Amino acid sequence: MSKEILVNIEPQEKRVAVVSNGELQEFSIERPQDRTIVGNIYKGKIEAVLPSLGAAFVDIGLPKKGFLYLSEIEFAFESVDEPKARAPKEIKKGQDVLVQVVKESFGTKGPRLSTHIGLAGRYLVIMPQDKQVGISRRIEDDVERRRLRQIFNELKLPKDVGFIVRTAACGKSKLELGRDAQFLYKLWKRLERIVKEKKAPSLIYEEYDLTLRAIRDSFTDDVSKMLVDSKPEYYRIQHFMRTFLNYLVKKVEFYRGDDLFSDKEIEKQINRIYESRVYLKSKAYLVIEPTEGLVVIDVNSGGFKRKFGQEETAFKVNCEAALEVARQLVLRDLGGIIVIDFIDMEKERHRREVFNLLKRALSADRAKYDIQEISKFGVVEMTRERIHKTVQMLSYQTCPYCSGRGRVKSAMTMGIYALKELKKFLQGKGKSLREVNVTLSPVVIDEILKHKEDLRAIEYKFKTKISFVSNPTLHIEDVHIA
Repeated sequence: MSKEILVNIEPQEKRVAVVSNGELQEFSIERPQDRTIVGNIYKGKIEAVLPSLGAAFVDIGLPKKGFLYLSEIEFAFESVDEPKARAPKEIKKGQDVLVQVVKESFGTKGPRLSTHIGLAGRYLVIMPQDKQVGISRRIEDDVERRRLRQIFNELKLPKDVGFIVRTAACGKSKLELGRDAQFLYKLWKRLERIVKEKKAPSLIYEEYDLTLRAIRDSFTDDVSKMLVDSKPEYYRIQHFMRTFLNYLVKKVEFYRGDDLFSDKEIEKQINRIYESRVYLKSKAYLVIEPTEGLVVIDVNSGGFKRKFGQEETAFKVNCEAALEVARQLVLRDLGGIIVIDFIDMEKERHRREVFNLLKRALSADRAKYDIQEISKFGVVEMTRERIHKTVQMLSYQTCPYCSGRGRVKSAMTMGIYALKELKKFLQGKGKSLREVNVTLSPVVIDEILKHKEDLRAIEYKFKTKISFVSNPTLHIEDVHIA
């Protein structure tokens, strides 16, 4: 299987795509003004404690105050030299606290914070407040788990911190894991010194940018190459690799073509991320509709040719859809409550197989999720963590014409509305106006002129001549009367 990481650099935008056998698997955008703060560590100051919400608002030096659950507060700093464990009720306004951003701010909400600090390396995550070594639940092989546990029993790790073994650690040697642990420990000790030196609110640690995060999280052994279309970025990556991942340097190449994403036929796939309808190879399709509180995914047989009975057809379409649903969740970074409505299947065995297929496909997802068994109606309910702003949120704005409704009023509806508004206007002016001008979209005027008798009735009643002004640039729902 050919797997590549493509890095496209523009003056105001970085884009990274992970492609497997020509198919887009992951896609991310980063712009200077939208640079993520997830993973950043701040020395903050508690600005308000709200016991009724079980939370505190923390000033971390950003326009929006961070939101911190009291149950997650482990260390409040009376002074930077003596961190003291405190019960949540003892947290007071004005105290310093070391926090990490775990979720971007969305809308009016500020960033979500935690005192559970974690610094991710290539294979490990250092947890300064813990004292134990944990292994990712996604490493399911018992033999590999025992091997990794044995390695960490042999490594002389610092006793004042803990570690989590990431899935990328599978198959790695004791030397590689030891180096990663040593690097992360040195980084944490440097940050501890910075904490003592800086006053709250201040930034203590800034997470990697998009390109370096892609190297850390996605540049696994099965990646054949990384292509970069910017020389400055290529040299920056080379420097980073030689420092931390020297054995991967030879897989990084500078792309000399005209348009990396178009040449690799990825641009069309990226454009399809924003469409609500996703077609499968069998000509069945998904309809993906994000709403304010949840995401609904509907599976439809569409143009699937039925060579089998209804039950077998539903099963085959659902199997294909399960794989695509898992892919789309990652591509679009859909989060919150997600409801997947598969085509109804009568057989419990089929429902179980489709569910297991979906779970296996989701196992590669780095976001945290929780999933319920498929119901007898073919519905799967799940939640998925959304950390960053979605690609769609970064690339699109609410339609100024339909205001996010996805629909605009018809010409007939607007014709009726325009005449109502005209009558209101004339009633307010009495019978003093001899002529009135109404500016409308051309299609609305055409609709009104189909029923000239209604127009004549208004002119007769108010003793007014009505003239229409056609404006092709005007929104169909706009009415201007003067």
